Amino acid sequence: MKKNIAYIISSINKSIAFEWIVNHIDTSKFNLTFILLNDIYSPFEDFLLKKNIPTFRINYNEKKDIPSAIFNTIKLLKSNKIEIVHCHLFEACLVGLTAAKLVGIKKRIHTRHNATIHHDYFPKAVKYDKFINYLSTDIIAISENVKNILIEMEHVNPKKIYIIHHGFDFNDFENISQKRIKILEQKYTLKKCDTPIIGVISRYIHWKGIQYIIPAFIEFQKKFPEAHFIFANASGPYDDEIKKLLTQLPSKSYTEIKFEQDIATLYKLFDCFVHTPIDKKSEAFGQTYIEAMAAGVPCIVTKSGIANEYIENKKNAIVVPFKDSNSIYKALNLLFSDNELKENLILNAKNDVKERFGIEKMIQKLEELYGK
Repeated sequence: MKKNIAYIISSINKSIAFEWIVNHIDTSKFNLTFILLNDIYSPFEDFLLKKNIPTFRINYNEKKDIPSAIFNTIKLLKSNKIEIVHCHLFEACLVGLTAAKLVGIKKRIHTRHNATIHHDYFPKAVKYDKFINYLSTDIIAISENVKNILIEMEHVNPKKIYIIHHGFDFNDFENISQKRIKILEQKYTLKKCDTPIIGVISRYIHWKGIQYIIPAFIEFQKKFPEAHFIFANASGPYDDEIKKLLTQLPSKSYTEIKFEQDIATLYKLFDCFVHTPIDKKSEAFGQTYIEAMAAGVPCIVTKSGIANEYIENKKNAIVVPFKDSNSIYKALNLLFSDNELKENLILNAKNDVKERFGIEKMIQKLEELYGK
């Protein structure tokens, strides 16, 4: 007998990760329904409809929409005879788990995608995290870091928690045609040639640590005037501070990209990738670590989230201390002066992420949880 599962997700525009789940889950065992809390028709909704996946959009724009969203979710859960709900992201968890509890659904799962952001920046929101934990019969921690936060800071019963790392379809990062690369080069007027292109893919948020990357880029650009820096996902609540720092770079030496749908190809433009969160707990997971390594880009990183579990200095990345611009600058100089180190980092990183984070492992663990 197939089980009816509802994925309830909020504010998603494009999501390769959920597309992979749709493409790989065993449809002989599970019927998927998607309930999207969104105020617009999105590329992800379009993907689901083309796959003939039952998909419903509930208009959601702000907190005042929560009561009506709960009411409409209850109706959908009942009419689609849902047996399991799996909620992703904050508003979807509040709405979906509340609705599922009221309906009497006995298996209520949420994947915890945030780490310490509420504890550090929005302490009043911690009570909602705890409420979500209470409503959940099962909680998926996407890293050991998240598991520790749930147990040590939010006092969740460890028996509720299952560690399931994000899974990746690595074919998407390897089978990149030169045509796709050329399209992005033209789109952003970039010329590879001998110009070092260094990439950052991160929203402008304080804890992402971009404020420590830019000073390193400023110094590196003095030594390599032809270097070009790309900042993707370039918007967020720390926007003003980042913009001020960027004024110290020549305007032609960097490109800001608010959103690029073909993210796998964007990595192929980089000669180096830099990701430096400000402490070991800020990242819940850190998909960009995995994506950059899968794409064959040598990385300079601080160890946060999932990086604590597998990244080793000078084995699969260059690891720098937290909040240390000078160390980032030194790491850039080392990477661009030691080709042997660079090639070893690329090879080891690819092997490590393929071994640990394949989509098949994640799907297997999800199906085991759904089947219990």
